[in-house]
Amino acid sequence: MRHFLRPTLAALVCLAWAVGPAAAQKPEEDVDALMEQAIKSALKKISPSVVAIETSGGTDVIIGGPRGGRILKGTGPTSGLVVAEDGHIITSAFNFANKPTSIFVVVPGQGRKVAKVVGTDYTRMLTLLKVDASGLVVPRAVPKKDIKIGHTSLAIGRTLVANPDQVPSVSQGIISAVDRIWGKAIQSDAKISPVNYGGPLIDLEGRVQGVLVPASPTDEGETAGFQWYDSGIGFAIPLEDIFAVLPRLKKGDLKKGLLGVTFSSRDRISVPPTVGSVSPDSAAAQHGVKNGDIIVEVDGKAVENVSQFLHQLGNKYEGDIISLKIKRGNDFVTLKNVKLGSAVAAYNLPFLGILPMRDDDVAGVEVRYVFANSGAAQAGIKEGDRITKIGPTEATLRPVRNRDELASLIATTRPGTKIVLEITPRGDKNAKKVTVTLGEMTDEVPAKLPEKASKEKARGGQAPKDPKKEEKKDEKKDEKKEDPKVETGLLKRSNNAQDRTYWIYVPDNYDANISHSLIVWLHPVGKGKEKDMETITEFWQKYCEDHHAIMVCPKAEQDTGWTGTDAEFVLEATRTVLNTYTIDRRRVVAHGMGSGGSMAFYLGFSARDLFRGVASNGAVLANNPKERVAGQPLSFFIVVGDKDPIREAVKASHSKLKDHRYTAIFREMKDKGHQYFDEDTEDLYKELGRWIDALDRI
Repeated sequence: MRHFLRPTLAALVCLAWAVGPAAAQKPEEDVDALMEQAIKSALKKISPSVVAIETSGGTDVIIGGPRGGRILKGTGPTSGLVVAEDGHIITSAFNFANKPTSIFVVVPGQGRKVAKVVGTDYTRMLTLLKVDASGLVVPRAVPKKDIKIGHTSLAIGRTLVANPDQVPSVSQGIISAVDRIWGKAIQSDAKISPVNYGGPLIDLEGRVQGVLVPASPTDEGETAGFQWYDSGIGFAIPLEDIFAVLPRLKKGDLKKGLLGVTFSSRDRISVPPTVGSVSPDSAAAQHGVKNGDIIVEVDGKAVENVSQFLHQLGNKYEGDIISLKIKRGNDFVTLKNVKLGSAVAAYNLPFLGILPMRDDDVAGVEVRYVFANSGAAQAGIKEGDRITKIGPTEATLRPVRNRDELASLIATTRPGTKIVLEITPRGDKNAKKVTVTLGEMTDEVPAKLPEKASKEKARGGQAPKDPKKEEKKDEKKDEKKEDPKVETGLLKRSNNAQDRTYWIYVPDNYDANISHSLIVWLHPVGKGKEKDMETITEFWQKYCEDHHAIMVCPKAEQDTGWTGTDAEFVLEATRTVLNTYTIDRRRVVAHGMGSGGSMAFYLGFSARDLFRGVASNGAVLANNPKERVAGQPLSFFIVVGDKDPIREAVKASHSKLKDHRYTAIFREMKDKGHQYFDEDTEDLYKELGRWIDALDRI
């Protein structure tokens, strides 16, 4: 490993070379000796400020990472850093991911003390503790402007030393990047692992560059970034930033600040940050941000793409005030005093209470099904009625073209809102107006749904085409033949760029005029072979035929289960199917068991533009749920055996989702352990099928 020396140490090396021939003969030994001496000096300076943290109680297993890996709780202590003389200790929130019942801090020279949690910074995933002590040694912070790529960094921890009065353990590296994780962290190639999370990253003068944490640019929660440990990629939150926010953290938890917008493109680099949707009652909505606006400045700093926008907001908390400059058409609008909101939605999603008829080429929305006790039912709307106009009042009615437009208009409101609909009742040419009070999005799965779900006009009644057939550029029009029947059954496909394999199941009755739901199956550990894909698609075959569904079954790269690096492959396979077959974008579901189920959670939150449902079996949500996104509803169907060892963790996942106001169903399989559906759970499997069928509810 190459290390860049600070100027003071470099001067000492030059001096060693100049003292005589003996030194000139062994310059490497002199450099090593000087480095060792500098490290010992730095350790001596920081040692009084590094504490050991012990916990007891809580769960024995922590679920973490994109694949929901099971992390055994460590039996030894972890690390922390003194940040105030009166007993305040900062550490990584990872150290409390198992929800311990008791926390103790061993302070050098003062022994073992009971600690309490003062607050958690959910943006940087740091936890502030308080012990009854005084006169603690607060370390010096390296100014952020002085932290440069190439500077030596030492990762410090208390966990491997029995006597806390001795010097702590150390791992040497260099600063390899700054302003990482949307501007929140510095990066080091020193070996950083769970045993020293919460400890300091220091320079050769014993000053603190930052506090060590697991971190990820895409995941959230205490365990986010855990998969990088001991990989040469480690992160630390600058101590200067921690000191700046410490007065607020002493008052309690700090949560991520949100503007409340999504962007029209997944491309974070090459396109401007164009607003795709605005969450109702969000900071953006309250200040008049509209779909199509382009954000060009945040707090006076130019932003040219989504990545730069996220970087500017990365350090912001709920309640922070920012200014925005947006481009709207040819005009520029400046928005001042924009107060950022919270990740937790203030209310549930609005609900009209209908299922629409699909693949309909007539203007308006034909009602396929009306949910009992919904606003639509109370207003007298019935199956077969056609909704043609919508507005807040009769005087402001506007035409509704199709299902997607109606869903988008409803999504911009909130429960309790009164709207006016113009409908044409079934069998009646005379339109009428009804007033509907929107309710809250329901978790209800209808016991029975009408078999007729599609007008079969998805492609204007055109004959199905073969997705495999490619038109030859040199083929003349008069030489073209009719497309043969679409290939059906279990089809093996490969991703040539990554040399990865996946399977597609297309039912024999596939019709391109009918929008199909798409089930992305994410297999459990050890079930990624072709025979396993045959088994799962045979299980779903009748449903796919009866309810017009297609399955895509990617294979994890590693036999040990899914990892974050598999995500792009899964998404590419999913997009290939979306672009090849007639798929209903409102009924795309990530479905998996075990680690595959945890991967389904991960994909559901990280690819909100693709997935509308996550169905898990015996799987745990690895990290905290991300915020809801207007216009991109995400629902959950969570199943676990009542004898599954992770049953309580699965129930906790469901509770987290409900706390964030997601529609989430929880079901238990009676007298079952960690397993998939079988003959005994046929009713539950059928309920899952109806849930998928009803994902396009409005």
